[in-house]
Amino acid sequence: MSIIKDISLAPSGEMKIKWVERNMPVLRGIGRRFAEEKPFKGLKVALSVHLEAKTAYLCRVMELGGAEMYVTGSNPLSTQDDVAAALAAGGMNVFAEYGCTEKQYEDCLREVLKIGPNIIIDDGGDLVHLMHEEFSDLIPGVIGGCEETTTGINRLRIMSAAGALRFPMVMVNDADCKHMFDNRYGTGQSVWDGICRTTNLIIAGKYVVISGYGWCGKGVSLRAKGLGAKVIVTETDPIRALEAVMDGYEVMPMAEAAKIGDIFCTVTGGRDIITAEHFPLMKDGVILSNAGHFNVEVDMEALEKMAVKKYEARHNIQGYVMPDGKTLFTIAEGRLVNLAAADGHPAEIMDMSFAIQALSAKYLADNRGKLDADVVSVPREIDYEVARCKLEAMGVGIDSLSPAQAEYLGK
Repeated sequence: MSIIKDISLAPSGEMKIKWVERNMPVLRGIGRRFAEEKPFKGLKVALSVHLEAKTAYLCRVMELGGAEMYVTGSNPLSTQDDVAAALAAGGMNVFAEYGCTEKQYEDCLREVLKIGPNIIIDDGGDLVHLMHEEFSDLIPGVIGGCEETTTGINRLRIMSAAGALRFPMVMVNDADCKHMFDNRYGTGQSVWDGICRTTNLIIAGKYVVISGYGWCGKGVSLRAKGLGAKVIVTETDPIRALEAVMDGYEVMPMAEAAKIGDIFCTVTGGRDIITAEHFPLMKDGVILSNAGHFNVEVDMEALEKMAVKKYEARHNIQGYVMPDGKTLFTIAEGRLVNLAAADGHPAEIMDMSFAIQALSAKYLADNRGKLDADVVSVPREIDYEVARCKLEAMGVGIDSLSPAQAEYLGK
């Protein structure tokens, strides 16, 4: 059973999935292994991740491992209807449509939870929170779950600190082969892919304001610099702010940056980064975008109230005319610009991230009943395995420690 936009879109989605499969050699190798070992035989997996081609291929790899998949998206504007149709056409249970309402989005989350999942794969924490709030009677059947992103892990840590988390959750985002590459190089490239293809404007010579200098912010800043932008960073963490200064960027409070910036991108994982305080300070024609998980970093509600007029300036760009006559533009309603206005991270990057997801899910299945109901680190051997496989796929060889070197280092 599935709830999708249109099953006739399946051929287009299938073409996309085949393309990413070709460019995800690590996950492809894991799929061959899973097909033989069947680590998820008899298990139901509920997945809520941005539903595009790379995610679809992860779903198929899990299915090869024997999992009964129940799939939905993690953002109403990142679902690709043709990809959802391709999965449904192959017999998978899919509940997702592009542009659905908030209620429809939550109803789709409920659809994948009411079946009583054994493993949860989440991106942002919505699935896990709803499981605890509305489906707590099904929690005894949950072996554990995996969380994809920084925002979700932050939410899980709050739950854990309060003693509210009732099953183990593997922090996939904290694995080196995830955040060092996905967050930095993946976000760095895909954010500018989304901004450039949506606006069709040049980046060179413009002042670009990046809010947040974690791994994602570093990647977005690096690529902005490479495109010729004059980069300004805003931060609340003094160490990260100092790092941005040392990396050659200007650092200042948002109240100052708001007067200068031409293009803004929030990537903090927090909320209320660009607010009603900042909108009146901005220049006419600024572009506002967000690459944090939820659409709360740019205060869209305040912008709606302040504007005297709103209009569609271009597909996926909304113009807000302010009382003084200036117009501020937002991309994709303040939602994830790299997914709501583009195709997300490159396939070669998600190859590592989703390899970590697949192997972490196997780790949960292999250790059923042995892990505490808490946040759990990705085992280091999984990180190393993914890195070795990726290097091999790239044709790169590295040295090994000699016995004497290993002894000297205490390994």
